[in-house]
Amino acid sequence: MNNADIIRAHYQASDRGDLEGMLAPLAPDIRWTEAAGFPYAGTYVGPEAVAANVFGRIQQEWDGYRLAVDEVIDGGDVVVGIGTYSGTHKRTGRSFAARVAHVWRLEDGHVVAFEQFTDTEMVNRALRD
Repeated sequence: MNNADIIRAHYQASDRGDLEGMLAPLAPDIRWTEAAGFPYAGTYVGPEAVAANVFGRIQQEWDGYRLAVDEVIDGGDVVVGIGTYSGTHKRTGRSFAARVAHVWRLEDGHVVAFEQFTDTEMVNRALRD
């Protein structure tokens, strides 16, 4: 399995709601960065921190939150996923759709760094009353 396939498998696990599958390729010391301005902005170190501070919060705070991936670009040790986030915020009942790019950096078949780029304003509009 090449690096692009590893990332495709992560996205497929996400589509299934399989947290274990989503975390499987992450290195123990992964540095996972959510974009400045995003509700979960920051850099989280380790799979457990990613699960708690990103995936867990999304599950708690959103209905139907998903990422529809349009393209996975194979750059060898750097893989880029491009798609669209969407969902409905549970508290406000407001929905959004925002384009997104993920930059994945891999070493020896494990994700060592992740960085998200997205239109945070589109997401934040759904949070406003």
